[in-house]
Amino acid sequence: MTENAAILIVAPNASTRFGGEAIIPVHYFRVLRERGFRVSLLAHVRNREDLKEALGPDCDGIFFIEDTIWHRLIWHMGRMFPPRISEGLFATLLNMINENYQRRSIRRLVAASRADIIHQPIPVSPMMPSSLQGFGVPVVIGPMNGGMTYPSGWEALEGTSERFFVRLARLLSPILNRLIAGKSKAAVLVVANERTRAALPIHHPKVELLVENGVDLSTFRLLKTAPLANKNGFRLVFLGRLVAWKAVDVTLAALAEGRARGLDLTLDILGDGPERERLERLTRDLELEECVRYLGFRPQPECVEILQASDALILNSVFECGGAVVLEAMSLGLPVIASDWGGPADYVTESTGILVAPEPRVTFAERLADAIEKLAVDPGLCARLGEAGLARVHEYFDWERKVDRMLEIYQEALYSSETALAHMNP
Repeated sequence: MTENAAILIVAPNASTRFGGEAIIPVHYFRVLRERGFRVSLLAHVRNREDLKEALGPDCDGIFFIEDTIWHRLIWHMGRMFPPRISEGLFATLLNMINENYQRRSIRRLVAASRADIIHQPIPVSPMMPSSLQGFGVPVVIGPMNGGMTYPSGWEALEGTSERFFVRLARLLSPILNRLIAGKSKAAVLVVANERTRAALPIHHPKVELLVENGVDLSTFRLLKTAPLANKNGFRLVFLGRLVAWKAVDVTLAALAEGRARGLDLTLDILGDGPERERLERLTRDLELEECVRYLGFRPQPECVEILQASDALILNSVFECGGAVVLEAMSLGLPVIASDWGGPADYVTESTGILVAPEPRVTFAERLADAIEKLAVDPGLCARLGEAGLARVHEYFDWERKVDRMLEIYQEALYSSETALAHMNP
């Protein structure tokens, strides 16, 4: 694909502040700009200061849609509902509002020759409809990632209202995606895995596979840093939001089991969320106050330092579509203990970490303790897994490689569009 082609990334929620899917479009924009491509980013004005701070002079290629009373109303309403309803129904409504307001900006950028191709990398949900069509240029949507279910025995983490909403959403999604036909009319749909391909609500003739997450190896790279002053024993680290489906309560139970076996274990918890108060009570109940630290959200450079001073990452989440933190830990040479479920199971192999089945639930903590013990008593195994993980990230998950593949997908979309136009105008 030539550098003369203009790429427009449409992602109102693009941000470096929150991680997760919000940072994905920022990485595409950053890498493409560094390579000299004519790339623009259309984001929401609420993220202006964050993007200006993160990208500096590159902000001359970022355009913003304004905040409205409708944005604020939907956002406040969504806060009153359970997370999966808020992240499903109200996120869909917000996305539809965003797309309505951004259409004028997109048309202006196309007319100014700043968009030969449009890329919509988020939202990553395969069920969510897109209205990006009718601009006279090809549209690429994805990588999408979804189609998740809870493991057997864990369904209670999803309330009755949430279960009803998810079932209803999956039932109505094919209809909604036919009425709002951006995905049907996109040049290419990109999915992160076969699970997501199966969850697509519409049939599409051109579906490509590309993992959702990657690693910025300019940030997550091995550094020679002094170990933490209080580092002792075998140090585990968790990084993520403190929500029920991350199953950090099970992590704590496994830690308590490992210490009961005589292992010298500690755990740093990087992150915050609605579960924190309950988890801190559980920490006291299990008499783990001396070996568990709640560090809250920390800037990315601090996270890198803490990860490097750790011996292994643990992420026994039971509803993780992606799991970028797994790749970030691997990029720093850490072995990973993770649930054999969802995204982490796509990233971790037996040569880079230990996957632990979350079923049956009643013995999950014991199996996690077995995995922890296996690493804690064998430093050589930790080193081998860490080295293999580092190599795997460099080979498959470097953002540079992801952008290489996305450029191929852009080129396919442009070629298909030009071919279709030639047939229409022989």
